[in-house]
Amino acid sequence: MATHTRKDTIAVPVGGVVIGGGAPIVVQSMTNTDTADAASTAQQVIDLAQAGSELVRITVNTPEAARAVPEIAARVRGAGLTTPIVGDFHYNGHRLLTEFPECAKALAKYRINPGNVGGARTRDAHFAAICAVARDLGKAVRIGVNIGSLNAELVKQKMRENTEQNLGLDSETVMNECMILSALQSTDLALECGLRNDQIVISCKSSTPRHLVDLHRKLATQTRQPLHVGLTEAGMGTKGVVWSTAATAILLDEGIGDTIRFSLTPRPGGDRREEVYAACDLLQALGLRAFAPTVTACPGCGRTTSTVFQSLAEETEAYVRAKMPEWRTRYDGVETLKLAVMGCIVNGPGESKAANIGISLPGTGETPNCPVYIDGEKAASLAGTPEELATAFKGLIDRYIEDHFGANASRS
Repeated sequence: MATHTRKDTIAVPVGGVVIGGGAPIVVQSMTNTDTADAASTAQQVIDLAQAGSELVRITVNTPEAARAVPEIAARVRGAGLTTPIVGDFHYNGHRLLTEFPECAKALAKYRINPGNVGGARTRDAHFAAICAVARDLGKAVRIGVNIGSLNAELVKQKMRENTEQNLGLDSETVMNECMILSALQSTDLALECGLRNDQIVISCKSSTPRHLVDLHRKLATQTRQPLHVGLTEAGMGTKGVVWSTAATAILLDEGIGDTIRFSLTPRPGGDRREEVYAACDLLQALGLRAFAPTVTACPGCGRTTSTVFQSLAEETEAYVRAKMPEWRTRYDGVETLKLAVMGCIVNGPGESKAANIGISLPGTGETPNCPVYIDGEKAASLAGTPEELATAFKGLIDRYIEDHFGANASRS
């Protein structure tokens, strides 16, 4: 499958995952548990990884969190997952990585924020201390510049230059230039500290989609380091998904970006995996990766006053997501499966025929039966209660997967 990424970026190995160098775009996410609670954090790492996250980042902000990291890694490995775990460090990473060597060893990559690694007199020394640990242990780092925690001294300097030299730049432009400059200067410092080019990933994150696009277009012309793309704070619900997609899709379509995250704000008690599903869906929509079977469903209209097709579509989506951790290990290629759940006769048969398995539920006033099409041919006609329809349709999906992706399936 085409990756549509720049082939000239440097390949950075992170555990068993490769970022850049033309490798497939990597999906990552971040836990929101208290890292000191090793059991809950490990479980969320497992959940995110099984949802499709290929890197999972955890906050390492206190001695208690640093002490918990080896146990978290052991629990994740004990669950049979090799997903690399990344440590997110702010303010005190230089201390935590040196004082807790088992934490440093257990992590596959360190995220460094050059804007808060230290003050004016300590910044370079603290940054160098983190780089030294990464150098000695052969770990990757991400130099992550954020608009909300940009180096204050650098911003003051560039704002003063803008005024004194009468450059006429607005403050947003100056801030964006500072972000790029911070990332590039920090990369040079990391190399001076002994890191190799193939240990460094860069990100410049803004919360404004247009700024994110402009930043990365410029950054891509000034470095060969692989780029991590994503809004620094996307927001909640539809807004968060739309804003993240608006920026990330443009860049990916231009071949810019080697790893992505959708930094969505979950509802209280919400499912952290939603950000993983959204990122995977974007890559799948662009034809860059395939992570899970797709489910096509119509939006409904006056012809579909019954909610049965909506319930069936929702249940089918949930079934696919719940089964994917198992299917992924047993059925090679199952992520290419196409399903359709349609609500009336207008587009129902056509969309169903275009899917591997499609069902067309009756719309208002239509004959109360549900034709099912498998690989373009009518294979069955289902009837019954919504629960009976769901059970029968899921059974058809299971049989199709076993017949076409199972160990004894014929491979043409």
